[in-house]
Amino acid sequence: MDPHLLRRFVAVAGHGSFSAAARELGYTQSAVSQHIAALEKDLGAVLLQRRPVAPTGVGVRLLEHARPLLLRWDAARADMARLTTAPATRIVLGVAPLAMTAWLSSTLADLRGAQPGLDVTVRVLGRAALTRDVATAAVDLGLVDGMAAPADPLQLPDTGLLTTTALAEEPLAVALPAGHPLADRAGLRLADLADAQWIEAPDTAIPLAPLRTASGSDGYRSSLRYEGTDVRGLTALIAAGHGLALLPQREFDDLPGIRAVPVRTPRLVHRIEALHHEMPDGPAARLAAALVAAS
Repeated sequence: MDPHLLRRFVAVAGHGSFSAAARELGYTQSAVSQHIAALEKDLGAVLLQRRPVAPTGVGVRLLEHARPLLLRWDAARADMARLTTAPATRIVLGVAPLAMTAWLSSTLADLRGAQPGLDVTVRVLGRAALTRDVATAAVDLGLVDGMAAPADPLQLPDTGLLTTTALAEEPLAVALPAGHPLADRAGLRLADLADAQWIEAPDTAIPLAPLRTASGSDGYRSSLRYEGTDVRGLTALIAAGHGLALLPQREFDDLPGIRAVPVRTPRLVHRIEALHHEMPDGPAARLAAALVAAS
């Protein structure tokens, strides 16, 4: 399979439109149609229905392979470029919203004080975008987060030759409106909330799919989906009664209208890890080492 044709297929399937994919890729619509036809001929299967544009059963299966394959392809190119580039005088740090901590701010201040000419960019990204951008070297160092059993590593997508370094673990709590019947509990069993209304906030709270896996329940259905990286926007929705969310307990300090009830069962923590390529000496390597020392 030609990876270039595979990329055209992913674009068309993602947009649900040949014309929209052509605009994104910088080709004519007829050229993209020819590329898809060539890929279908190579594989001996129809990959896309034309009206409306949607992947066939075979196309859906190919997408499951194509997206991680293309990410690995981009990661390999980025890794080769990184190894042949002079040490940087700037650093782009990618941070998941729930990985923004006081020790991160103080460590950045120390790094900038030790290297006054260093150009630092902090980019807050959702989890999927952050993992992708570290793999493709769009950011030099990423701080990713998620839910795990104590001392267990995070389950991250396969993104090539990346290294993770544990930075912190902290308790998880269910965010409830202040007037919720369970708001005064000392602790909660996650399974007792399977039938509650939840907010699906994949980048600013623990996603609901891992809750189902951890509790062995098909519950945890969302009453509202929140897309974005503003944690305070999410907590405002919780306070207004739109649903519950699972967050690190530190996120509830001084928040009006919110109660944080720790999760007692199962034993789960919010985990933060540094995600990076193997780094030569430079700003990103020094920041990673400082974060490990400070956490």
